[in-house]
Amino acid sequence: MSAADLSLYEFRPRPALVTQDHTPQRPRYPAIDAHNHLGPVWGGGWADRPLIELLDAMDEAGVQAVVDLDGGWGEEILYRHLDHFKAGAPDRFFHFGGVDWSQWPEQGDGFAEWAAARLRQQVSRGAQGLKIWKGFGLQVCDHHGHLVAVDDTRLDPLWQTAAELHIPVLIHVADPVAFFDPLDQYNERWEELHAHPDWHFPSPPYPAFATIVEGFANLVRRHPHTIFIGAHVGCYAENLAWVSALLDRAPNLYVDIATRIAELGRQPYTARRFFLKYADRILFGTDIGVHPAWYRIYYRFLETDDEYFAYDLDAIPGQGRWRIYGLYLPGDVLEKVYRLNALKLLQGQGPVTAFEK
Repeated sequence: MSAADLSLYEFRPRPALVTQDHTPQRPRYPAIDAHNHLGPVWGGGWADRPLIELLDAMDEAGVQAVVDLDGGWGEEILYRHLDHFKAGAPDRFFHFGGVDWSQWPEQGDGFAEWAAARLRQQVSRGAQGLKIWKGFGLQVCDHHGHLVAVDDTRLDPLWQTAAELHIPVLIHVADPVAFFDPLDQYNERWEELHAHPDWHFPSPPYPAFATIVEGFANLVRRHPHTIFIGAHVGCYAENLAWVSALLDRAPNLYVDIATRIAELGRQPYTARRFFLKYADRILFGTDIGVHPAWYRIYYRFLETDDEYFAYDLDAIPGQGRWRIYGLYLPGDVLEKVYRLNALKLLQGQGPVTAFEK
């Protein structure tokens, strides 16, 4: 085969660079995975498997607790997971509820109050937070068929209720910036988007990326008493200056790092400064299910100064053809990111005595 005949898919270069590998088998501090899933969509279907198998995998990976966000898929899943995971090992799991946006046409002008009442019911049954999926801002429509903006004031009762209940709102709006760009030769996520064409949100018909994230910033600032967790590094890992500015203006905002080490790890100097400055506001999270091998890539990224290593387990990197560098964070920052920040937000949301040991 000549070089001219080699397809991009077949191109799998092996780096000639000689580097060291200091991958930790377990995190330096027991970790609370503040962004993950345990159900059939993303999490490996743990709800249909013996609980002891999941606990063994968590113990192997050094994961003390998991925040399960599958309640955002619906109350039936939330209650099933509460009965399976929380009832079986209350110290090891936290579960977030969600909003059934499909009810807006039926509820009409009273939708926000209805959603707030459902949130109260979910919390009474054991939910310990609220998860907002990325369809919010992209696809959610009101009873008139109009797209609902992320900062729509009609939803204020929902966010105010979360504040009254003292529960965090983990919110994912938008997606990687490249998902909104034209799918041409300049798009760095070309392979990923061709594999998952439903992840492409060009504008039009979808809102522009900037419109969505600025709506998110407006929402967070308008509700200073509601604790928001900006999923995936505040939904804009490609621009840490933007995320930093929002963190500075909104002390009620936290961010998690779930599925964004590919972005953070290719800007290691900027990312390390970001972690050092906002050590009290960053949560460990993966969004990859409970898999020890995947966790160890995250530990390597956070704890070591290893260079130019793969950010996933696939032969062809899932998010783009690049490699990452470790941040070599100091111990006090690692402990905050791994567990203390999540523990602070989850205090009062269920048994945490085991975390204090």
